Amino acid sequence: MHVKHPLKYIVEENRKGIPFGMYSACTANEIVIEAVLEKAKEDDDYALIEATANQVNQYGGYTGMKPADFVEFCYKIADRVGFPRYRLILGGDHLGPLTWVNKPEKEAMEESKILIRDYVKAGFTKIHLDTSMRVADDDPKSQLKTTVIAERSAELCAVAEETFAELKKNTDSLLMAPVYVIGSEVPIPGGAQEKEEMHVTSVDDFRDTISTFKKIYEKHKLSDAWNRVIAIVVQPGVEFGDADVHRYDRDAAAELSSALDDYPGIVFEGHSTDYQPPKLLKQMVEDGIAILKVGPALTFALREALFSLSHIEKELYADDPEVKCSNFIETLEDKMVENPKNWNKHYHGNEKELKLSRKYSLSDRCRYYLPIEHVDQSISRLLSNLSRKEIPLTLISQYMPLEYNKIRDGIMENTVKNLLKNRVRSCIETYLFAVRPNVPV
Repeated sequence: MHVKHPLKYIVEENRKGIPFGMYSACTANEIVIEAVLEKAKEDDDYALIEATANQVNQYGGYTGMKPADFVEFCYKIADRVGFPRYRLILGGDHLGPLTWVNKPEKEAMEESKILIRDYVKAGFTKIHLDTSMRVADDDPKSQLKTTVIAERSAELCAVAEETFAELKKNTDSLLMAPVYVIGSEVPIPGGAQEKEEMHVTSVDDFRDTISTFKKIYEKHKLSDAWNRVIAIVVQPGVEFGDADVHRYDRDAAAELSSALDDYPGIVFEGHSTDYQPPKLLKQMVEDGIAILKVGPALTFALREALFSLSHIEKELYADDPEVKCSNFIETLEDKMVENPKNWNKHYHGNEKELKLSRKYSLSDRCRYYLPIEHVDQSISRLLSNLSRKEIPLTLISQYMPLEYNKIRDGIMENTVKNLLKNRVRSCIETYLFAVRPNVPV
């Protein structure tokens, strides 16, 4: 017998017609995670944090963390802010061949199985099985068949189930069995790389995906696991790129949304929901897109706050010989130019346009550079410099007006950490407005 997963409750409530959902913070940034957990603690709520396969994997990913490291990383932050570990739900996003698409199927799938095993063993309980991408020996000119995607997904699900069974054997306590997210029309992580026409998933494709996956899971004796498939990733018509946001169109997605009525145990998981207006996010939840994933928008908000604080720092200390300024904006730019591999496929245009994108793009490729030693050191220096004395409200009004209003109204104390995290909290609050029922507009 398994402990019921909190996400199962959310799915059940949503399918009863209660506009209830959950947002998922897809991030490995310490400041962002801290803000997420502080807000969840304040609300006595659960928090869902997800790591992506290219971010955290058996080789460390671009964060340098393996799955067990990421769990410990999140637990340390939770302990520091006093957030109960049992209320922290950890998810693995795009788990599959994503990082090994240049390898043939056999090798890519073996790597994927190790990845799945490590995630489940480490304690991740929300598993997005993503086998939607072609690998080296797939025909590059043909669309990957749903049967192939489902077969590969079932292979990985079997590994997850075996790993969980081993965990249960070796513990006396009740464990929460993993829940699964599947799909064959899965947006790429981090937003679109090119401007593209947006097509909402057709009802026929959605039904075919459910039918094909269910049949193949049952063939692989995964009926119990199938009962824990809580969501399917479709394209409801939302995406973002370097400078564009495809807004949710409820009418365009109405037929797809109605088709969910035939599948009472499943909701849609919305990827790339970053930068959608609050009312549209709420409409998405009402329409059965009950899990809203957000990533770049959170670190975009953090970057905005860091830039604002950098301008304040220069106003206060640029002419002070006793204080060495952080030069955060310049340091970040230098490191992005020095190592362009994390942004050059996403940003396009002449040198002036590229420079603007590196700083301000919605794709927020800056986030890959925040953990780099020199950039991280400049952030530490920035926060240290601004902690020397209370920042004048006049400067906060100029550069951080949202935060100024909260300080003026007695809602928030004037500290550098509060100024930094409040911008992230503003993004979080947009999602909380969307996923909670009966919140007035």
